[in-house]
Amino acid sequence: MGRRFENKVAFITGASAGMGAETARQLAREGARLALLARRADNLEEVCAEIAAQGGEATPFIADVNDRAALDAAVAGTVEKYGRIDIVLANAGFGVTGPIYTLEVDDYRRQFETNFFGLLHTIYATLPYLKESRGQLGLLGSVAGMIGTPATSPYNASKFAVIGLGEAIYHDLDELGVSVTLINPGFVESELRHINNRGELTNKPDPIPSWLVVPVEKAARTIVNALYRRKPDVIVTNHGKVFALCKRFLPRATRWVIRRMSKGRLPKL
Repeated sequence: MGRRFENKVAFITGASAGMGAETARQLAREGARLALLARRADNLEEVCAEIAAQGGEATPFIADVNDRAALDAAVAGTVEKYGRIDIVLANAGFGVTGPIYTLEVDDYRRQFETNFFGLLHTIYATLPYLKESRGQLGLLGSVAGMIGTPATSPYNASKFAVIGLGEAIYHDLDELGVSVTLINPGFVESELRHINNRGELTNKPDPIPSWLVVPVEKAARTIVNALYRRKPDVIVTNHGKVFALCKRFLPRATRWVIRRMSKGRLPKL
């Protein structure tokens, strides 16, 4: 079978770990040339070295998606090296947790700066090149943007916003020949749940049972397939599909179950 992304150029944010890194590896095996952006230089360079060792090509760019000047410089560097951008995967993000009564407005603002406005910066920085290539834009939403869950309202709200944005700009960008794929993972093997409310990696244990966590290789394979098919949206995990169906067709029962599971377990004032 031929390599489906031969000579395509993919620009991926949040590419130093988790789904961003693994999607990059799989795209490279499918022939894509990669521009990978993240904040952690050591991790990102390690991912690029792994890809190079397997015969792929990946260029690291150290930047934060909230730093528009650095993001623009990374995009310019990508075009200078590869001449084009065909695929953008806006993957950077983290989660702020805690009941609303333990948080402040600044916690929500910090969450939206990366998960929503950082994603918007990525879109605007790369859109001229996606328009030129009639390319593909992948947006990382979440099943948490479809179902409200306790003690995660900043993350939920940011991902609800991403889903709303993706649903709307699907139509806008179709006018330019650019396809939009809204990617909604459930619980995937990732550093995300080990990151604190300030976006810093910690040693805190994963609160999700291991049997419910999907291997990152499987999740990335679903993402790559969805991008190849230019699907408008995809729910990455089977349990995510079940949760989404329950929320859609049994909203009261779903809310009741979630409340029963969390009742009395949240931090008190």
